[in-house]
Amino acid sequence: MDRFVVGAHYDIHCYKHDSHIHRYWDEAVLLEINDDYLVFGNEKTKVIEADGRSWRTKEPAIMYFYKNHWFNVIGQLKTNGTYYYCNIASPYVIDEKTIKYIDYDLDLRVFPDGAFKVLDRGEYNYHKVKMQYSDELDMVLKAELSFLIELAREKKGPFSPGKVQYYYEIYKRYKQFAK
Repeated sequence: MDRFVVGAHYDIHCYKHDSHIHRYWDEAVLLEINDDYLVFGNEKTKVIEADGRSWRTKEPAIMYFYKNHWFNVIGQLKTNGTYYYCNIASPYVIDEKTIKYIDYDLDLRVFPDGAFKVLDRGEYNYHKVKMQYSDELDMVLKAELSFLIELAREKKGPFSPGKVQYYYEIYKRYKQFAK
């Protein structure tokens, strides 16, 4: 993993199963390298949609991208607590200074009190037919969603209490030195 540099800036590109770009973020600062995942941070980052529209994120975010799991997790530090937006997605790949993954529509939203909601089942079912997801891929994605729900329920991994705040403190130090 010597091609990664903690403190370096990377782009994030999100694709759909048919290889079309879905959206991209123009900044993510690498905060930590682990055997199975990378941790990034960003704040008020520009997001550009496939149709050219753009917007900026509103709050600090800590992102976990996995090498061997079919999801990524974004911890969002809002004024009333930490929310998590979890994408069912392919494991990441790195291309130069860009993190790339395929988004598979199903999302898990986890609230500060631990409650959660699965989002976008209709969009998933639509794209499953339209883009011809294999039965094997469908089984993998649903199993990973179940695993992710279990992590959230047990408050493990990225859902561990205080973990997002810990990485946000690291992110702030890198941003301070970048000025």
